[in-house]
Formats: sequence, structure tokens, C-alpha cells
Amino acid sequence: MTYQEFLNGKVELAKESGFRINPNELNKALKPHQRDAVAWALRGGRRALFESFGLGKTVQEIEFVHQAIRHAGGSGLIVLPLGVKQEFTRDAVKLLGYEAPQYIRHMDEATEPGKIYITNYERVRDGDIDPKLFTATSLDEASVLRSFGSKTYQTFLDKFKGVPYKLVATATPSPNKYKELIHYAGYLEIMDTGQALTRFFQRDSTKANNLTLYPNQEDEFWTWLGSWALFITKPSDANPEYSDDGYVLPPLKVNWIELPIEYGNAQDKDGQMALFTEAAAGLKDAAEVKRESIGARIRKAREIVEASPGDHFILWHDLEAERHEIKKQIPETVDIYGAMD
Repeated sequence: MTYQEFLNGKVELAKESGFRINPNELNKALKPHQRDAVAWALRGGRRALFESFGLGKTVQEIEFVHQAIRHAGGSGLIVLPLGVKQEFTRDAVKLLGYEAPQYIRHMDEATEPGKIYITNYERVRDGDIDPKLFTATSLDEASVLRSFGSKTYQTFLDKFKGVPYKLVATATPSPNKYKELIHYAGYLEIMDTGQALTRFFQRDSTKANNLTLYPNQEDEFWTWLGSWALFITKPSDANPEYSDDGYVLPPLKVNWIELPIEYGNAQDKDGQMALFTEAAAGLKDAAEVKRESIGARIRKAREIVEASPGDHFILWHDLEAERHEIKKQIPETVDIYGAMD
């Protein structure tokens, strides 16, 4: 062994516990970057997909679980927020051509081997579903694990321990929040959270819970992270030869519109006249100007909408009074607000 080989052996990398599969053997409906990601995750066995919105994490999760149970037997479980249940069902059937995953509330509903089941986080956390009885699992919107002290993280750490194939998928990991990243590693059984803290980080004596990478460990930390987590924002991140057509959004164009205020009638609470309202004097003054200008601002919004009758518009508002004024001046709008289910 050379000295360089000795040093390389000291570098911590995630172990591979899965199986190798040619990306071309995966579902033909997958795009090239999706096939590569699934094949990589299956080879690792326990991996993380940190991919931007729109890159198709849903079909990758389904294919990962499908191929894992096809190879190793048993059944699969995808844990997800209830709001995306229909999306998983639709993509499994219409895009991949598979049987629709069955939503389960209790373990007695998961009776068929070789099948993919879906459930929500609360069912697992509260004990209705036992993940250890599944060969492969995937957590959709896995950012629920980011808080180490949360009930969900502490519960999931134990409940999923020993599951042969584990996947986490989220578009929103925080690369500068090291604790969040090592929590994923702890869940995936890549490295114990305490061990990762000791190995890579130095404590900040001036600020609690603030982690700083040891300068001599930076390269090793990111190399280690890259051995079990896939960060991509567009297909060409996976392979420079892959086309980004349809994935790169057009630049955002912002048109700032300034509306004049009515001069000459500004006065304070004592009746003292002023040339113009001091909106910058404080929150109270700014809020007052905002309320007084609602009518003028909504009229301008209405002009913009009416000038382009063939276009679609989303009108964002802050105050409830603005919502009521929008509905009054542009009655054809459909309003959506927080109190709705």
C-alpha cells in the first residue's frame, strides 16, 4: 500500500448496500437524468435525492421502490404529505404504467407482497404503520426530518432503522445548515449524528448550536456528502450531455409601478398639516398610507388586467382589505385565502 492509498482509505464515504442495475433497464418513461439518479440510489441502497422542483422526484421515488422490491422481494412504502397522494397515483399509472399505489391507514391493509403502498407521516409517527415490515421505503418532502428535536425525526430514526432500501427526497435541503444534512445521514444510517458532529465540526463557543467545519475537513465533508446525497438543479448537473430544454425558466421581468399620492391633505393626529405623509416614520404610519392607497392601487391593477384580456393573472395581496377591494373592483377573480381548507 502506498502512502496515498493509506490516506485515501481514511476518507469516510457512504457504503454501498444495494445492487447494480443498468439505467437502460429502468422504466422507459424516465428521462435520462432520472434513470441515472435511480440507478445510483439503488446501487447505494440508502440515499438522498436533493433535486430542484420539476426534475421528477415523484417518478424516481416510485421507480426506486418498484425496482428494490422486484429485486429483494417484500413490499414498498412511500410516506408523503396527503396533498400529493393523487400526484403519486397519477404518475404511477399514467407515466410509468404501474398499478396505482394503495393508500393504507393500518398495517392490516398492507397484505400483498410485491406491492407499493403509500401513507402519510402522521400514520407512521403515531404507530399505525410499521416501516420495518417493508423492504423499501421513501420519504417524500423529507424536509420534515430537518429538526433534530422534533417528534417526527426522533420517531422516524428508530422506526426505519434496518430497512434495507431507504430513500429521502426533497427539493429544499439547506446546504449551509449542516445539522439538517447530518440528520438525513443519521436517518439513512450513513453515519451517526453524534459521530458526524465530532468528525467534521468544531463548536462555536460564542453561539449555541452554531457549527463550523474544521478547515482541514471541508473537502472530506463535501466528498462524504456527495457519496450519499445527489444535488441537482437541472439535468446537465447529472451529465453535461443532457439537455436542459424545458427546465431553465425564462428570466423574471419585474415592472415597478409608482403611483402618485394626493398632496396637500396630510395631517397628523393633532391636526397639523404637512406637505406629504411621512410613511417612513414608522410601521403605524406606513400601514396607514397602505390602507389609504388601496383603492388607487387596485384600480391600477385592474387597468393592467383589462389591458391584456387574453392573459392569465395571479394577484397577490397582503391585507384582507385589499382582497375585498380586489373582489369589488374585479368581481370575476377567484379569491383564495388562509381560512379556506
